[in-house]
Amino acid sequence: MSTTEKRPRLWVAGHRGLVGSAIVRAVAARGDRELLLAGREVVDLTDQAATRAFLLREKPDQIVLAAARVGGIEANRTRPVEFLQENLAIATHVIPAAREAGVTRLLYLGSSCIYPREAPQPIREEALLSGPLEPTNEGYAIAKIAGLKLCQAMRRQHGLLYHAIMPTNLYGPGDNYHPEQSHVIPGLIRRIHEARESGAPEVVIWGTGTPLREFLHAADLAAACLHLLDLADPPDWVNAGSGEEVSILDLARRIAAHLGYRGRLLTDPSRPDGTPRKALDSSRLRAMGWEPRIGLDEGLAAVCREYAGNAARGPVR
Repeated sequence: MSTTEKRPRLWVAGHRGLVGSAIVRAVAARGDRELLLAGREVVDLTDQAATRAFLLREKPDQIVLAAARVGGIEANRTRPVEFLQENLAIATHVIPAAREAGVTRLLYLGSSCIYPREAPQPIREEALLSGPLEPTNEGYAIAKIAGLKLCQAMRRQHGLLYHAIMPTNLYGPGDNYHPEQSHVIPGLIRRIHEARESGAPEVVIWGTGTPLREFLHAADLAAACLHLLDLADPPDWVNAGSGEEVSILDLARRIAAHLGYRGRLLTDPSRPDGTPRKALDSSRLRAMGWEPRIGLDEGLAAVCREYAGNAARGPVR
């Protein structure tokens, strides 16, 4: 970009979350876009009128829609109304208002849970809507599918470059370590660290420990998002995964090793496992020039150090 060329103004919706904050850091490092940041105290995306007014006033050139209600398997299983309603509201409020405000480029953050529970592995983009969803996170998945399809419809009907990215399970700095609402990696880190600090002889892991999961560092996803925004004609939606699978029990063992916990790791088969396997085929995005750079053990070591350091300074919320 030349020094005289105007930088596009990018609104990162959800800039304080795991993904949004990683995108903000990546944009700041590149310096090729002007950042527009507005937290919930500025605009509540579940409020349709407030969302519309904000976009008509600010008129960003581009949007990355990373704002969402997110949580782990228990939060999704026990609060499906909130996960469906809030995520559906965010998509149906932001995307049409973006069109009204003249936003020509929007990237929507989806999730690998949009795909059927029994989809062939690794999952290709074409598997969407080919079978029943995983029941434990169906509400969240339906809302994310609706957002993806709304972007696709905007592109087809109005010629707007609204498209989506479907990441696998994510982790990274600034994750949510809430004891009941976190995803698997931060949840395990918190429980294993607390067991080490208290001297507990064992940690019980939900489920059988056998499900296979793929994890992607948030910084790698941020790079993928900016890569897609740089493309003139990206697909309507594309997968983003690391290509590295690990069982939940093996994941817990790795985290225990990084945290120095030497107690027993037990499983509880009475608790739900979720989808048996959920690996994404990311060959389409890789063919477009993106590659993940942070291996799982490298990333786990960093977030374990971060959590332990924060915990040493006081209670982690």
